[in-house]
This record gives sequence, structure tokens and C-alpha cells, in this order.
Amino acid sequence: MALENLISVTFSDEELNNLNKAITMLNKALHGKTVNLTPEQRGQYGRIANQNKLIVDKAKSYMEQHPDWIPRFLDKEEFDRDYIARKQIETQVQLLESLSQQLVDTRTLLDYDNYTNALSFYRMMRFLAGENEPGAKSVYEDMKVLFKRNGGPSIDDGDIDLE
Repeated sequence: MALENLISVTFSDEELNNLNKAITMLNKALHGKTVNLTPEQRGQYGRIANQNKLIVDKAKSYMEQHPDWIPRFLDKEEFDRDYIARKQIETQVQLLESLSQQLVDTRTLLDYDNYTNALSFYRMMRFLAGENEPGAKSVYEDMKVLFKRNGGPSIDDGDIDLE
């Protein structure tokens, strides 16, 4: 019985080259305009939720209507630059996140297909080694060490642990 193949994808050299060129173009366009926060910094600054975006929008609207009420220590020009830049990149972030998730999901299915096929091959090597097929025992023994008996995937119960 054939295994179910969840996905079948191929990329030509030209397609991979075009993808790499597009990523290079994105990197060049963003060079000097983006930052890389540490995990600690991400936790410190977080993300504003939709409710807080409404607060920012409302404050901007009121600042436009009542410029005399803006605290002197607040740099309104910098606030406006940040506000505009955030609006400009919001759509691009959503598009890139969508593409990134599609790539991750595709990789997940490819990994699953490869792993289940590798398990089938391993099971066949175990069977052939038991039948004293020439060369099968060394392949089986070499692969056998990859399966942990202390909570890792067990080839006998069909567990699949993809990370």
C-alpha cells in the first residue's frame, strides 16, 4: 500500500534564483530602515493590540484638532513620522507574514512526507535485516541509533515527532 503524499512541489533553478533575487531586493529596500530586536526587547516593547491602535489614532486626530494641547516635551513631528511609517509598512508586514506562513506550512508537509517515507524505509531495513538480506543489517544498525528509547520517537508504535 502506497503512503499518502501530502504535497508535491518542485522548484526550478530559475525559480529559486528569482526568489533569491526578490529576497535580496527586499533586503536592500529595507537596509537601514529596520531593526532586529532581541527576544528580551520584544518582550519589553511588545505589540500594541487593536484597541491600542485606536488610542493612537484618536490621539493623533485630537493632536491635529488641538495642537496647543500637545505637551511641549512631545515631538509631534517625530510622532507624525512614526505614525506614517507604521501605516506604510503595515500592509507589507501582513503580506510577508502570509507568505512566510505559506512557506512554513509547505515545509511542514514536505517534512511530514519525507519523515513518513524514511520511517517506511527504516521498517523495511529492519525486516530485511531479520531476513539476512546482504548489507541490510549494517543499514538497519546505522539507522537504529537515531531512534531513542527514552521518550523519543518509537518506530514500533508509529510515533512521529517532527520539530
